[in-house]
Amino acid sequence: MAPQHEERKQDGNAVAEPVMRWFTWEDVAQRTGQDPALQERWVVIDRKVYDISHFYRRHPGGALLISSHAGQDVTDAFVAFHVDKLLVNKYLKPLQIGELAPDQPSIEPTKNKMLVKDFRELRASVEKMGLLKPNKLFFFLHLAHILLLDTAAWLILFCCGTSFVPFIVSLLVLTISQVQASWLQHDLGHLSVFRKTKWNHLLHKFVMCHLILGIKKKKYMPYNHQHKYFFITLPPLLFPTYFHCHTFYIAYTKRYWVDLACMLTFYIRFFFTYGSLLEMKSLLAYYFIFRMLESSWFVWVSQMNHIPMDIYYDQNLDWVSTQLQATCNVEQSLFNDWFTGHLNFQIEHHLFPTMPRHNYWKVAPLVKSLCAKHGIEYQCKPLLTAFADIVHSLKNSGELWLDAYLHK
Repeated sequence: MAPQHEERKQDGNAVAEPVMRWFTWEDVAQRTGQDPALQERWVVIDRKVYDISHFYRRHPGGALLISSHAGQDVTDAFVAFHVDKLLVNKYLKPLQIGELAPDQPSIEPTKNKMLVKDFRELRASVEKMGLLKPNKLFFFLHLAHILLLDTAAWLILFCCGTSFVPFIVSLLVLTISQVQASWLQHDLGHLSVFRKTKWNHLLHKFVMCHLILGIKKKKYMPYNHQHKYFFITLPPLLFPTYFHCHTFYIAYTKRYWVDLACMLTFYIRFFFTYGSLLEMKSLLAYYFIFRMLESSWFVWVSQMNHIPMDIYYDQNLDWVSTQLQATCNVEQSLFNDWFTGHLNFQIEHHLFPTMPRHNYWKVAPLVKSLCAKHGIEYQCKPLLTAFADIVHSLKNSGELWLDAYLHK
């Protein structure tokens, strides 16, 4: 049931316009792009049907992400990830080919209707409570403590030299600063620091280029299309490289000038600390030890909430259920919140990816109630237990990698 076109006059010229059609859920479900006879990819947002057959490759969040939802209702995912709805709707409007027929339900028949309905009511309540609005003072203080720690790390070397004790103390202070800067760039990547997207982008570039030191990997850690991450198959202590989770709208980190800016920043700081670049042994030792500590901290925290679980991609599983069942939380405490950049609230982060992290604890009781009502386990672990589970899951992680990349 492909869209038809009709001609109309505009400034004396004939212009072809798509005719809006009525569709059923069965019509939409057939347009996944998998059937050789039907290469179209359709999605539904708020009962409107969109043809993304040509657009999905240009999708800012990635072609895989949006194409994996073809043939389905993507309303909840769309609302969760897009901050500027007016801007996005400008791109959506030309893609609309019709709407669901009046006799069709608003929620896919194969999905958990009551759960989806309750979650949408929960999100509406969250918006009314103002929990999606950032507290600029919180992020200002967070940035200030990063800059303070970074300055302190270099002052320790400048004032005390490179003897063992100041060398180690400076390393630890710089590692803390860098990891906390990583949590800040994560916030900015999820557009949760400022209301306007462009300000998130600008500060994100500053943090990535000038606060976070070292080479950023060109390719992100692979993740599957349901926002469930795969994992490295060996302890991250063996890899003194920077682990970087993919967050949307940060394509500029693939540019070489970002790597050059990061490395140049490191060498400039080191130069002004020592006054010369003759201390090459100290420079290399400082850099590689710092990189090992920083990347290990970042990787372990990033993995502890995304341990492979007994859930696989299922077309009949609604988006809300997927987010709830594919991750877990770590117990709340002042230390855990700071140590993990509030990623101990991973369930809430998945459900509300643009929510400022300082509000996760406020929405957590509401999410728990939603899970209890629908019989879904709300998983929450102690920090050390979550770390231990990473080691226990390595065998399963390795099998996932083999299956995904070597097809064994």
